[in-house]
Amino acid sequence: MPLTDTEAADTSAGTGTSPAGLTPRLRLILVLLLAAQFMLAVDFSILNVALPVIGEGLGFPLAHLQWIATAFALCAAGFTLLFGRVADLFGRRRLFLGGLAVLAAASLLGGLAQNPESLITARIFQGLATAAVTPAALSLLTTSFPEGPLREKALGLNGALMSAGFTTGAILGGLLTDLLSWRWAFFINVPVALAVLLTAPTVIKESPRSADRPKLDLPGAVTVTLGLLATVLGLTQAGDHGWTAQPTLLPLTAGAALLILFYGIERRVSAPLVPLTVLGRRSVAWGNIAGLIAFLTETSLVFLLTLYLQEVLGFSPLTAGLSFGVLGLGTVIGGSAAPKAIARLGSRPTLITGGLLQALGTAALLGLGPDRSWLWLLLLATFAGGVGNMLVIVAFMVTATSGLPDHEQGLATGLATMTQQIGITMGTPIMSAIATAAMPATDAAGVLDGLKVAVAANAAVVLLGVLTSVVFLRRIRSAVAPGSHRPRPS
Repeated sequence: MPLTDTEAADTSAGTGTSPAGLTPRLRLILVLLLAAQFMLAVDFSILNVALPVIGEGLGFPLAHLQWIATAFALCAAGFTLLFGRVADLFGRRRLFLGGLAVLAAASLLGGLAQNPESLITARIFQGLATAAVTPAALSLLTTSFPEGPLREKALGLNGALMSAGFTTGAILGGLLTDLLSWRWAFFINVPVALAVLLTAPTVIKESPRSADRPKLDLPGAVTVTLGLLATVLGLTQAGDHGWTAQPTLLPLTAGAALLILFYGIERRVSAPLVPLTVLGRRSVAWGNIAGLIAFLTETSLVFLLTLYLQEVLGFSPLTAGLSFGVLGLGTVIGGSAAPKAIARLGSRPTLITGGLLQALGTAALLGLGPDRSWLWLLLLATFAGGVGNMLVIVAFMVTATSGLPDHEQGLATGLATMTQQIGITMGTPIMSAIATAAMPATDAAGVLDGLKVAVAANAAVVLLGVLTSVVFLRRIRSAVAPGSHRPRPS
């Protein structure tokens, strides 16, 4: 049966022929995938404000309260590379739908939890679901939209909504906790996940897989997953125990040893989990470095500014969360502008421009004072920094996933997702340790002094990311198959 014009345009997404614009089916695919990604981004921050209330309600000891966030972060970061490759080998849509089903069930369990053990179990399965759904959704996005303007637009919207999701989570968590109950921070996921689950099977097609599908590299999968779990555990422990304490050093050392072992395994197996030829691409390697720095710096800056708003200016948690609405607006504008900037300038200049704008916005925060008259500076600087950060994030996604065949998109998006999760996880303990070490006292003035040292370090790390893009992405060119759309060189 001949294809209709709409079906032919949709099919072109999988054949390398770029459709002229978004067809109705592509729009619906975009809406479904973005809805899932936005929900996962909200999950990262929605419980932060509610943690003390949850602790009181379920009898969590104060010292163990961090595990509500840590259990999620460990699984979300530790398993994402494995699930990204599983999506390539066994089906992206299958993993996407299965992960959403697990997320809905885990969210229901978390909302109904009556003791700490049930809640931690729910957070573990939420993290596993996030590790499965995020790379699967991203790879479905990159394989549904061919390289070029359509993919850049889709990734820009994805980045903007994910970043807005972090901000929305902080605000929504405060509203739900104050007006209803912390349990609604879990329950809110259930109808969204079910709506996507009911609609997606009829809209999103399974991506084609190679006939000679290789076996899963089990030794590589085990070592990289355990290595990432140990590394993320060490990073989360650093915030509570310090960088030289045994609970921090032991998992970090074990993680480094396991990741070195993983590299050795990948050099020898015939079908590696992560082909070293992919890691050897400078666009993949240095694009992910830029992304790691973008996520590490901006998410940890939100933590530092939360301390400033509450401990120095005396705002309530809800008011502090609402103050980040301007940052959220900046990320949405940056995400919308990024595809146009990439189309006009290329991904490397966009990375550099965004990084410089983020560094400028962060450095401006060094002028913050001890009273509320300085709030205007915080709002202006976070808006500019949010725009710049989102330019970097979208350009990183485009750089790190361009020039790769469709059968490696799950791996590429898995790497990008792992970069995102680890950046989010490691940023706060690093900046917290810097701020704590620099605080001469625990009063408002002492806290402000420590925060300024951490903000300066944050701006310096952003500039380091700009420098790596300037030096190491100089001669990157996207390699595309003959006859396919060739993106603008970066």
